[in-house]
Amino acid sequence: MESNKRLEILQSYIRKLPSFPATVNKVMEICYDANTSPADLSKVISLDPVLSGKVMQLVNSAYFGFSHEIVSLVRAIIMLGMNTVKNLALGLAVMSGLGSRNNFRALDMDAFWKHSLGVGVISKLIAKKRDVTPKKLEGYFIAGLLHDIGKIPLNGKFSDEYRLAMEISDREHQSLSISERQILGIDHTIVGSLIAENWKLGAEIVDTVTYHHSPETYKGEQKDILFTIILANYFAKRSGIGFSGDPSMEDIWPQVFQHFSACPDTTLDYLHDLTDEVTQEIEKAQIFLKVTR
Repeated sequence: MESNKRLEILQSYIRKLPSFPATVNKVMEICYDANTSPADLSKVISLDPVLSGKVMQLVNSAYFGFSHEIVSLVRAIIMLGMNTVKNLALGLAVMSGLGSRNNFRALDMDAFWKHSLGVGVISKLIAKKRDVTPKKLEGYFIAGLLHDIGKIPLNGKFSDEYRLAMEISDREHQSLSISERQILGIDHTIVGSLIAENWKLGAEIVDTVTYHHSPETYKGEQKDILFTIILANYFAKRSGIGFSGDPSMEDIWPQVFQHFSACPDTTLDYLHDLTDEVTQEIEKAQIFLKVTR
């Protein structure tokens, strides 16, 4: 099959993906308006019992670790911050749309999501060490969680070819994205960008899924979050946290390391010392998988 035909199939598949619930779109709209309040956001979320339940389940989970149970939606939004609630709603909507076990054939679903959670957790830890503002931290987690979403339609629609690409990547010790292009004529970064743009996920996620294997070509404004996800992805793979389908350890572009040179808490040796903390945080973050099923 020609690569153009595969791209047409994928584009058709992506166009037919369920749209975000109207509530999620409204949540995103409200959070981009500087004049809205937690009460305004609560009124919107409360109209969607499913989303309300998921937000309350998350806020009272070990992932956030609040000492007392929160029973008020407004209180939950105040405690978390509107930007965090927006990111939670966004992440839950994407995972609900793509996370079905039917979409995982060549890839092991549990190992894939464990790797994705690992990248999200490590990205958030790196951002925290670099004093990224609390209201932005969850954005790093969600971008890390979703960085490989383009692999899901590829292995779901072309599972035999995708399995072959994974085998070639393993045998030739080369990046899976290279093998994807060799076998399918398209790689997961292109597919991921189509999904992110179709769902209007915002520049942080669009740029992360598009450029995490080609940062040297990036000219946008999301360099910090992009480079953070690249570093987190490298560490997660080196540490054997889950499995994204890619056994190779491609070199990191030197400018990524230079970007973090002023912060000794982001060296690979330092991150290695955080392995136990990362494992604990991944356990907490499993709640994201549970609430989408």
